Amino acid sequence: MSITVNGVEITDAAIHAEMQHHPAPSQEIASYSARLALVAKELLLQEAARLDIVGADEDARIAALIDREVSAPELPDEASCQRFFQTHRQRFHSGDQYEVSHILCAAPPEDAEARTVARSRAESAVAQLAGDQARFAELATRLSDCPSKQDNGHLGLIGPGQTVPEFEQALFAMQEGEISAQPVESRFGFHVIQLHRKTGGQALEYDQVRDRIASYLRENAQRQAISRYLSVLTGRATIQGMDLPGASTPLAR
Repeated sequence: MSITVNGVEITDAAIHAEMQHHPAPSQEIASYSARLALVAKELLLQEAARLDIVGADEDARIAALIDREVSAPELPDEASCQRFFQTHRQRFHSGDQYEVSHILCAAPPEDAEARTVARSRAESAVAQLAGDQARFAELATRLSDCPSKQDNGHLGLIGPGQTVPEFEQALFAMQEGEISAQPVESRFGFHVIQLHRKTGGQALEYDQVRDRIASYLRENAQRQAISRYLSVLTGRATIQGMDLPGASTPLAR
């Protein structure tokens, strides 16, 4: 059954296109989220048209409508920020830090022949290190294609999000003093990784996260205000083809 919002149809093609913006454990959940978002968007666009709000594109019209019709929340006070910090202290830690060296055998991702050669070079380095891990600095200086070769392959301290996902995933699974048993492939080529030491994250003080908390609380209040506004629009509209959860209806992307 097709979905209509005050007689305006939301097509299957539009739902399918929207699903890419709603990652979910299943296609059914992604589809439902996409339909909710498109219904919300249509409600907002229709209300903008009713109020003669114009804009260069749909997003601009929706933004102008929200700015006009939804009261902006006040900045959270100090007591609210302090209360949130005390209630959620476990959230506020610096990420783990890893002291790392590597040997990079570089190759462009689109060059299959160069990738094969690079993989072979990296595998040779792993084999040499299996018999003598103390040679890592020597091999990095001689073999690596990374500028870190000038410092024996040493990359210093690395935290979450500071390197490519493949490198990070392998690194986080390693033990201190370990060298990767197999080359780690990334878009840059093939890495042989040595983890020197791992330093656990530290609890952050309130002053370090106060601005982050204030922004979160303000954004959360804004989302709730928009959700209430959408509930009002939903109550006025004739929507066929799906049931809406009212107050939890999300704003379209």
